Amino acid sequence: MRELELAARSTIMDPDFSHIAGDQNFEFAFNSSNFSDRVLRIEIVAGPAESKPDGEGCASISDWARHRKRRREDIKKDKERILDSNQPDTEDIEAYENNDEEAVAMIEESPSGDEPSLSDDSSWGVDFSLIKVKSIFISSAILAAKSPFFYKLFSNGMLESDQRHATLRISESEEAALMELLSFMYSGKLSTNSAPVLLDVLMAADKFEVASCMRHCSQMLRSLPMTTESALLYLELPSSVSMASAVQPLTDAAKEFLANKYKDIAKFQDEIMNLPLAGIEAILSSDDLQVASEDAVYDLVLKWARLQYPKLEERREILGSRLGRLIRFPFMTCRKLRKVLACNDIDHEIASKAVMDALFFKAETPHRQRVLTIDESINRRFVERAYKYRPVKVVEFDMPHPQCIVYLDLRRDECANLFPSGRVYSQAFHLGGQGFFLSAHCNMDQQSSFHCFGLFLGMQEKGSVSFTVDYEFAARTKPAGEFVSKYKGYYTFTGGKAVGYRNLFAIPWTSFMAEDSLYFMNGVLHLRAELTIKQPQPLLQH
Repeated sequence: MRELELAARSTIMDPDFSHIAGDQNFEFAFNSSNFSDRVLRIEIVAGPAESKPDGEGCASISDWARHRKRRREDIKKDKERILDSNQPDTEDIEAYENNDEEAVAMIEESPSGDEPSLSDDSSWGVDFSLIKVKSIFISSAILAAKSPFFYKLFSNGMLESDQRHATLRISESEEAALMELLSFMYSGKLSTNSAPVLLDVLMAADKFEVASCMRHCSQMLRSLPMTTESALLYLELPSSVSMASAVQPLTDAAKEFLANKYKDIAKFQDEIMNLPLAGIEAILSSDDLQVASEDAVYDLVLKWARLQYPKLEERREILGSRLGRLIRFPFMTCRKLRKVLACNDIDHEIASKAVMDALFFKAETPHRQRVLTIDESINRRFVERAYKYRPVKVVEFDMPHPQCIVYLDLRRDECANLFPSGRVYSQAFHLGGQGFFLSAHCNMDQQSSFHCFGLFLGMQEKGSVSFTVDYEFAARTKPAGEFVSKYKGYYTFTGGKAVGYRNLFAIPWTSFMAEDSLYFMNGVLHLRAELTIKQPQPLLQH
């Protein structure tokens, strides 16, 4: 016994209360009178009608979740009935509400089991008659070493220093989980790998502040196959401060699972529309969404919010406080940003700030953009996703002719992925009411003797209008770091046509991609296209 107390006392010095000294295993001492100094009396009271211990009869996570939800709803109804009939004092109501789901320890003076007394939320408002009582031998040093709850109980909660009995009152549904938890505190092991039972033990460990068991349950749950249902459940577990830190790896794994499963948001849009808030947040936090552009992300969020929150006030609150920060406004097109300012679903002040931040980011130099990306790495708003269409920066002029200057940046690895015959397209940009785009290619030169880098300007097919466009392609080069014109020309566009150069830099692909290439600055290729259009003319009819 002396050895147990010394080992446990050394652990208590750790303020985390979560690590047992060394690799010591006290399984031999569990419920043994020879190695125990106190008796724990566990009073098991009736829960809601027809309730079963959580995990019992639950073959899957979904069964567990439905059962927990039903039990919480039954408890809430029972509370309301008692409040209506007894009309207790307001202070008492607040006290009970503030201690929701907390465990209550009682000192056994003359336990009769007949009188109701303060208990946790799981039994408040239901029949308090005892179903059964369990008494087990415990070592106060071991339990105190693993749990701040028991440490406080044994150091401050006993009426007399030589008091040997303490009582816990729990609901019938918590019995199996509590016994697993107590066994774990001695052995560091659990006797189950069933997800519903592990979740019950996890909840009990949080209730009695056993962080090491929370971490253990979290690790075991992560090792089990995950589904959309289980991932959402892990994200929505009722969480205390201690629970949040102990199950962080589990919640991170759940977020990663959802982000990977639904990264093609166009393919799974119907399913995504039915996900709860925690699910949509996990998806929007990902950098790897397979999405055309951030404009599509914005449209998806707006559609989801309108479906899930029909009331404008609630929708504005969710978009302003939760989902708005996950939209990466700096990578949206200017046309869509204008629509953000006019959108009534987002608070005007919040929308204005988001659009201004986005425009300032677009106007920054590439170096400053990289600095901002690092500084804002937590909420990721300046981090570019893996868009299908590359974002561009566009500067527009109306006078003396409609004109725009378009900047397209491609990383070295993106260029490398184009070999031997790949293409990458930019987001659409508009001039004179018509949509255009840039496309970068890896193709063979005109003599088919080597691969090279090409750049093309295309017009989206729309309407029976022709545009005569003066265009210029330029690229930034080292060491001057200035844009150097590569080609100039003019072209009359009709719907679906494109113009460009198969070998923009007049060098083979290997020279373009070489380490000493003139065209990559800090691993980024900077391209510029300048377009000026003359008066649109209708196509001749044949």
